Amino acid sequence: MSEATHLQIPLGIVIERRDIDNPWLDYTWRPVAVIPGAAPVDEWHCIGAGEGWRQYHAKTLTLELFRGETEGYLSNLSQPVPAVFIVLRPGEEAGEHDVEPFHVTACPYEAMGYTEDGEEIVEGVAMPPEIIAMVQAFIDRHHVEEPFRKRKNKRHRVRDDGRRPDPRIATAARYWKADGK
Repeated sequence: MSEATHLQIPLGIVIERRDIDNPWLDYTWRPVAVIPGAAPVDEWHCIGAGEGWRQYHAKTLTLELFRGETEGYLSNLSQPVPAVFIVLRPGEEAGEHDVEPFHVTACPYEAMGYTEDGEEIVEGVAMPPEIIAMVQAFIDRHHVEEPFRKRKNKRHRVRDDGRRPDPRIATAARYWKADGK
């Protein structure tokens, strides 16, 4: 795709592991931030720690903007705190990290689609100002406002006495004619 209709922005994904007081779980994983223009990483790199928590630059993913999704980006930027949505999947190996960053998007509608099966963790993190500016510029360049068009209802047939025909009878009549009986 050309730059005119498609934009790619590398984002480092910051994941936090936080200890919790729960009889079934020892800790939780959740995305907490993105790093614009981050270099790719081969392994999770600890970038901060404190009592009961640790943050990692887990992966660098590409935020892709498409001109057909500008309505979603516009909706996102209209929120009090625009978000970058990060999709985490259960980790492939039962090792140190139980989750794996899989996808990143600025479209809330696309992010919602990943919540349907319940396997993935989808959370929004605050969109950095430089990413907001890039997304806004992309919207300004590509968004086309679609006018609302009300659907026209089909007219119902009216019998000679002014009443509508019973659709069950009309369907049965079509069935019998098609069957040849």
